[in-house]
Amino acid sequence: MLELDPDAPAVAPRDAATVILVRDEQDGFSVFMVKRHAKSGFMAGAYVFPGGTVDEADAQDATLSRVSGRSAEEAASMMGESDGRRCLALHVAALRETFEEAGVLLGDGADEAELTASRAALNEGGALLPILAEHDITLRADALTPWSRWVTPTVEKRRYDARFFLARAPRLQEAAHDRIEVTAGEWLAPVRALEKFEAGEISLPPPTLRTVEQLAGHPSIDAAMAAARARVPAPIEPELHQEGGAVALVLPGDPAHSIAERRIDGPTRFVLQDGKFRSTDP
Repeated sequence: MLELDPDAPAVAPRDAATVILVRDEQDGFSVFMVKRHAKSGFMAGAYVFPGGTVDEADAQDATLSRVSGRSAEEAASMMGESDGRRCLALHVAALRETFEEAGVLLGDGADEAELTASRAALNEGGALLPILAEHDITLRADALTPWSRWVTPTVEKRRYDARFFLARAPRLQEAAHDRIEVTAGEWLAPVRALEKFEAGEISLPPPTLRTVEQLAGHPSIDAAMAAARARVPAPIEPELHQEGGAVALVLPGDPAHSIAERRIDGPTRFVLQDGKFRSTDP
């Protein structure tokens, strides 16, 4: 799932965005997860949240003019970053990828039939802006709450600087995977996702695993949202650590990490056991 090469030259990470789409259930809440295609060049076969890299068009003036609910300055402040335009482009990427991979558009101005046709056009290589203009759709940046920020380790061949956003799914839209970049999609209670991971039924990359673990610690979406709003995401870049034959990815705050300050709740490392990385403390 991960291609770790300690000897590979480090490449610059690409900006990316991921959306943790959640909905209320009778006994708590669930999160929408998709399974990446087995032939995908990154995290093949893994269960992840909808997301992808920032496109050049995401930062164009015409596209950003279709964004409402949050200014560039507000986005930068909430994300703990300095470039407001870049932060808004990350919001656009998050909203676009959620529409592409999950069929859910966090915006105003389109009915269900229009959304279905527009998503098909987008997945066939179409651009987002013409769709927004044709149906007078406004993207709602305020539907996204910054959750975390994960940077792929330098030992990975493909690297991303991924901003994770938490979002509540609209009641009148039904999430469904795109059958192109992802091959399955399902709503899972966080605890159930962890059970399936431990049983070997699904594969969870470390950032996804930690996110699901965090979600499992909240009794409701409101509680998770409140926790997210109470913090500003700091970059989390795991570092490869090998000791006594064990392979681990250590996080800031771990004794083996170059950054002493802890930046995320939970254990400070992922140790490779039986072919999967599991959360653990030193």
